[in-house]
Amino acid sequence: MSNLKLGVEVISVRLKPREERAHQGDGYGGVNAFVELRFDGQIVKTSTKIDDASPVWNEKFFFNISDTEDLSNLILEANVYNKTSSITKSCLGKIRIFGTAFVPYSEAVGMHYPLEKEKRSVFFSAVRGELALKVYVTDTPSLKVPNINPTKKVTSHTRHKFHNIPTTEISKPRQQRDPEPPQPQQLQPQQPQPRSPQPRPPKPQSPRPQPPRPSSPQLEPLQTLLPQPPPVIGVSRFQAARYDSPVPAAMGFDPTPPDFSIKETNPILGGGRQARNIRAHDLVEPMEFLYVKIVKARNLPTMDPTGSLDPYVEVKLGNFTARTKHFEKNKNPIWNEVFAFSKSDQQSDHLEVIVMDKDVIKDDFVGSIQFDLREIPTRVAPDSPLAPEWYVVNVEKGGEIMLAVWFGTQADEAFSDATYSDALTALNKSSVRSKIYHSPRLWYLRVNVIEAQDLVIVPDRTRAPNPYVKIKLGNQMVRTKPSQLLNPRWNEEFTLVAAEPFEDLEISIEDRVAVNREETLGLVKIPFDIIERRVSDNRIVPNRWFSLKFENQRRARVATTRILLNVCLEGGYHVLDESTYYSSDFRPSMKELWTRQQPSLGVLELGILGVEGLNVSHDGKKETVDAYCVAKYGTKWVRTRTVTNCFNPRFNEQYTWEVYEPATVITIGVFDNNQINGGNNKDGKIGKVRVRISTLESGRLYTNSYPLLILRPSGVKNMGELHLAIRFTCTSMFQMLVQYWKPLLPKMHYVRPLKVVHQEILRQHAVSLVAARLSRTEPPLRKEVIEYITGLDSHFWSIRKSRANFFRLKSVLSGLLGTGEWFQDICTWKKPVASAAVHILYLAFVCLPEMILPITSLLLFMLGVWNYRLRPRQPPHMDTRLSFADNVHPEELNEEFDTFPYSSEDPAVVKMRYERLRSIASRAQTVVGDIAGQGERVQALLSWRDPRATSIFMVLFLVSSVVLYVVPFKVFVLLGGLYIMRHPRFRRKTPPGLVNFFKRLPAKTDCML
Repeated sequence: MSNLKLGVEVISVRLKPREERAHQGDGYGGVNAFVELRFDGQIVKTSTKIDDASPVWNEKFFFNISDTEDLSNLILEANVYNKTSSITKSCLGKIRIFGTAFVPYSEAVGMHYPLEKEKRSVFFSAVRGELALKVYVTDTPSLKVPNINPTKKVTSHTRHKFHNIPTTEISKPRQQRDPEPPQPQQLQPQQPQPRSPQPRPPKPQSPRPQPPRPSSPQLEPLQTLLPQPPPVIGVSRFQAARYDSPVPAAMGFDPTPPDFSIKETNPILGGGRQARNIRAHDLVEPMEFLYVKIVKARNLPTMDPTGSLDPYVEVKLGNFTARTKHFEKNKNPIWNEVFAFSKSDQQSDHLEVIVMDKDVIKDDFVGSIQFDLREIPTRVAPDSPLAPEWYVVNVEKGGEIMLAVWFGTQADEAFSDATYSDALTALNKSSVRSKIYHSPRLWYLRVNVIEAQDLVIVPDRTRAPNPYVKIKLGNQMVRTKPSQLLNPRWNEEFTLVAAEPFEDLEISIEDRVAVNREETLGLVKIPFDIIERRVSDNRIVPNRWFSLKFENQRRARVATTRILLNVCLEGGYHVLDESTYYSSDFRPSMKELWTRQQPSLGVLELGILGVEGLNVSHDGKKETVDAYCVAKYGTKWVRTRTVTNCFNPRFNEQYTWEVYEPATVITIGVFDNNQINGGNNKDGKIGKVRVRISTLESGRLYTNSYPLLILRPSGVKNMGELHLAIRFTCTSMFQMLVQYWKPLLPKMHYVRPLKVVHQEILRQHAVSLVAARLSRTEPPLRKEVIEYITGLDSHFWSIRKSRANFFRLKSVLSGLLGTGEWFQDICTWKKPVASAAVHILYLAFVCLPEMILPITSLLLFMLGVWNYRLRPRQPPHMDTRLSFADNVHPEELNEEFDTFPYSSEDPAVVKMRYERLRSIASRAQTVVGDIAGQGERVQALLSWRDPRATSIFMVLFLVSSVVLYVVPFKVFVLLGGLYIMRHPRFRRKTPPGLVNFFKRLPAKTDCML
């Protein structure tokens, strides 16, 4: 073997869509780029640069040259790939350098080579860009030739990475300079700027002056990196692609990607971490409380000279003082109030209960009782409640008070009604208690307005009658189209959302007498008691006539105005109040169908342990956090108590749900309570967590901390860590497996489906109804909490979401693209052994076609077994990288958080956004037009738009029909496959004839204006 080596230095890549066209909305997010070099049967890969659209490698490779005399016929091929997952990749472009362009080391300079597009990529083609390489031939490489697998990727912790790629093996490089004589420094016109930092923290280096630009426009030499050290190139990956300046650090962007993954914890739970038995509060840490229940008093003595008594009770424990409400002029008050003092607040050994008389100037002392904490009993749930006792408050003047004092945990039934020691000064004490809510049962109300008779309209020769029907149910209102007849017929159908208990349905006929003036011609209120309910579409609901009442009747009535309606409650639908992608319930509205069609599959237990490291709300109005949690699954909502003035609150509350569908999601949100001191301020959103039931193993206890991520105009922010304990127990594995084959939604959704747009409108109405009902509870579950948990704004458009969904689709299709790249390598015989093996398998499949399906099924089974070791150990969580939330520009976030439908931004900003949206739509329009053009070419084969092309096609298929009849089908398939996978020596560099014929077929693009 010759001592000559081919040296290749991979310098950098510049992808133009991420910089030059980013202002058009094409995105500027990074890619996971790496370069694969192929030369003389040797393959090597550079390191992968994560989230970097302009990566810089400065890595050297040396290839063996097997035959120096044939060097001019050898080709160096460099492919730039985007690593989409651990096993898939997509090609961004490639270059080919022929051996005639190889020069000695002394003449080599860095060159920018434009990336060529893959021929097989049509819609997901490679982006435009340039690859900077330095290629030279040398007989004295800087490193000796070791032995290792030539395709193995070798990494290094230095800025330069030297690799030797011989035919057999390679070794670690020695940290020394290239012994080549130093060359004159080449000019560097432009430095590539990566957007993502290196995996390790960059070492600070002194800045270097930039050399002047070269005068030759043909060649763009890069600065020779030897013998001097390379310059530091480190630009944040959050650089603003739409603007020339990088995103300032004040906007909230961190150049180092934070860790937003969930972490496994090991808390000391009440039932033990490996507990399998289902009992109350075994998924939370036990918390001890001192409960004091003040029930009532009798025969209290009067301390005021006037003889009146306004009693109230004070409970003192160390520095904590709890006070009941006072009653005016009442010697036998009834309080029924419970106070709970946590163990950390027990700063004294004695508990004092004092009865006071409220006065204008100074409250009078009535009597007191003292308890020694060491003598107080302990109650263990589920024991019966401790019986209250009568205690004498004043030995001299008498008076008794009934109360109970005991030690207990959060499992005590008095826990939810207690006033906690950290919220004794709260004005609205009910807003800090833990409660359970149930959403109202929702129904779809279908109203079909058919016709009306005997309308009485005031004669007016200046206009024609213009009656229409208005349907109102709560805050929902719909209208029919106007008619111009006295006996109009509409035949229009509407769907509304109704909630139990029902309100009356109001239907009126209006006459539009002016632009902003309507006159009521009649009104009818239909109670829901007379509205029929149906389960399936097979039952026909009869039409009914309803007489209308008149409030302002101007003329004598001859006939009664009637309206023909078809009204029914649809019990076979499930009223969606959440998105179908993360819904927590799919059961129909009618309860009679629950037990018959969907039996319970198991029990879901949730332990809300606490939150660590909470951040203050972004509005800056509060210096502390009053945190509480809300969890929703099905129709059951739970709310934990509010822990006031604490950045590390501990809740330790456990809740249980019945599970009817494995493909459901439980949502847990954390909020900042702004109702403690009164007012009507909205509760702050801290973050939420979604857990899909199907990702949980039955009987396993999951104890993890979830980052509370929230997206703000300044970027994504971690508001804290939510600690949860989750356990799903399957009661019937057979029913669980059978459930996977049943329809996800009730039957009516498939028999009589709703339109997607209409269904989203109905979902908004359903969320509004649930919010209106739960806001009337005590403590109320506010509207902003319900909208945040249900994800009401998930359908709003934003560039960030569109980009994320596009790359999700690209990642899904990357497997097909990777298969195409692999097949292309097989057809070009880049791997002779693999190509020969594929030919043998192809021959076997053609000879034994009955083995194709069994082998394919076996391969899929083996693939699933192989991927079992890579299965996720923890439930998935919010992915900022998948959501494109970690490198989004502030202007895009400002647009995402802008008001809708009316923007609050400056008109110039709105115009810029509109132009950007037009540019995005223009590219989508081009892609759609190209797809339509390909389909029109297929239609043109037999449409005689091009008579000669159609004649050629007909003759070709006439001949092929005879050939296919004579030649056996197996032989045809065998010859066709061998022709497609033929060796490159038998291929031409121009496209085949069928492709040329297809491209000449006419499309209808030339007929468009």
